[in-house]
This record gives sequence, structure tokens and C-alpha cells, in this order.
Amino acid sequence: MTYLRLLQHRAADGSRSVILAEGDTAHFLPGVTSVRELAQRAIAAGETLADTARACGQGADVDIRAEFDAGRLLAPIDHADAAHLILSGTGLTHLGSAEGRDKMHREAAASEKQTDSMRMFLEGLEGGKPAPGEVGQQPEWFYKGDGSQLVGPRDPLPMPAFAKDGSEEPEVAGIYIVGEDGTPYRLGFALANEYSDHVTERHNYLWLAHSKLRRAALGAELLLGTPPAGIEGTSRIRRGGELLWEKPFLSGEANMSHTIANLEHHHFKYDLFRRPGDIHVHFFGTATLSFSDGVTTQEGDVFEISAFPFALPLANPLVRADAPAVAVKAL
Repeated sequence: MTYLRLLQHRAADGSRSVILAEGDTAHFLPGVTSVRELAQRAIAAGETLADTARACGQGADVDIRAEFDAGRLLAPIDHADAAHLILSGTGLTHLGSAEGRDKMHREAAASEKQTDSMRMFLEGLEGGKPAPGEVGQQPEWFYKGDGSQLVGPRDPLPMPAFAKDGSEEPEVAGIYIVGEDGTPYRLGFALANEYSDHVTERHNYLWLAHSKLRRAALGAELLLGTPPAGIEGTSRIRRGGELLWEKPFLSGEANMSHTIANLEHHHFKYDLFRRPGDIHVHFFGTATLSFSDGVTTQEGDVFEISAFPFALPLANPLVRADAPAVAVKAL
């Protein structure tokens, strides 16, 4: 089976375009400068995003791997006003995902009863896949920031000057746009590195919100339609060009304790997330972390994440941002 993917491209002169890829072939879409623009056309026409893309015609062929290597591929979604793109996610959604989290928090909450992390995971395991028409157990939810925090497939992942850690979280993200009538439309799925500060989170679970206010990277491809039930990938860290750590990861509903529909319901049930025109990037969680294996990342480490059916990986180097001089002034 071949999968349709949309990619956003920026040429050396700054001009933008959209690429449609299917299997091993890809071509530019004439007259389209962003996936958001294409999605708005599809909504207005009452068509699928795939049908609207195909109706654009076929421009010049393009080698997406060469464009990726040259750094000309962007994140597959963005918004001209970064405040109208929302990054959020859910945790403890994957089979096995409670192990690493529970290990992090057990010492801080040593007792005979289960940690809150384990309780939440078990509740999702029991009620995260409801029957059609029913509402399932709500997941953990977190906010990551707006569009200013989104980076592309080869961009550096800046670690704040105050951060205790910067570690990868390989996963899949859902990409959405809200129509003029407030209806959320799923555009597709992207490979992602949700990226968090696990040392801060481990210190106190109530600091989870702080640990998630970090940049996040998306792979170049927006996968259209229904993804495979099981997604198998590999997460790697390279240091100085050498492989430091490597581990397979699993995603997709077959490897999750929640359905995608249940996670979507518990995000978009809030009316503030149904504001017309907004873009949402929602991370669905992971069960694989180098931090759980005792890896301490360093500036210059490169996070590499790949998974079928995405043809291109992410390859994001870790950098540390300068410390800003922040002082509140009274008016």
C-alpha cells in the first residue's frame, strides 16, 4: 500500500510551495504555497485533502530526500500568525508507557499504593477504547506552546538556559484545522519529536507542565488518510557522528491504550480549542525514552527518529539557548 504525503518546501529565494508525494515519486503542486491554504480549499469545496491536492495538477517532479538533505523542507503545517497554532499532547497512552514514567516518580511517592501515573495508565487501559458513540476515559493532557515553538525536521531543538535536561520523545502527532463553523478537521499525521525536560518532571510530578514547555519537531511529511494500525520506528541519538543510543518504538492504535478518536474528543471537547481558523498539533504519546535507559543528553547530540510509512526521518541537533534578561516592570 502506498501513502499520500504532503510536504512544505522553501526555496533558496524564500518562496514557498507544497509537494505531493506518493510512494517513491513526488511533484510540486502548482499555485499552492502552504498546506493550510490547501486545507481551506478542501473545506470550502467539501472534498478530502487528498482529492483537492490531486485536483491541483502536477508540477515539476522533485526528489524529496535531496530536498530534505539540503534543508529545504519545513514542518508540514504552520500558520502565518504563530499565536493561532496550538501545540498540545497526551501522555500515558501507549502500552508500556507507564513503566518509564512510574520509574521516574516511584521514589518521590514511595508508598504501598499506586502512583498517580500508574492509576492514570490503568484507567486508560480499561476505558481508553470505548465503543462507537460512547465517551472513553480522559487521558493526561498537556500544553506545549504556540507555533513559535514548532521546528522543522532538521532544525535545532533549543534547550532553555534554565533547563535541567533536553530529551527526545518519538511519537506521532495529529494535525488539525478548525473550520469557520467550529468543526475540527484532521488533516493527517506527522512523525514527531515531542521533546521534554525529564529531570524537571522527575523532581516533582507537579512540574510536568513546566517540563513540557519546550520546542517540538515535526517530520517533513503530512500523512493523509488512515495510518497503519501499527507503526514501527527507531529512535536514535548520535554524538560526534557516532551512535550513542538506539531503540525501536511502537505507535498506532494497535500499540495504544486509547483510540485516536477518544484522544481527539477529549481535546476538542473544550470550546476554546474550536476557534475558527486555528491549527492544532496534538502529540499522541510514546513508550520509548532514552532517559528511562539512563542516557544524559549533551549539547550537539542529534535526535534521529524514523518510522514507516514516513519516508523521511527527523534529525534535530540539541542546542542550549542563551539566558534572557527577564525583569517585570510595574506600570
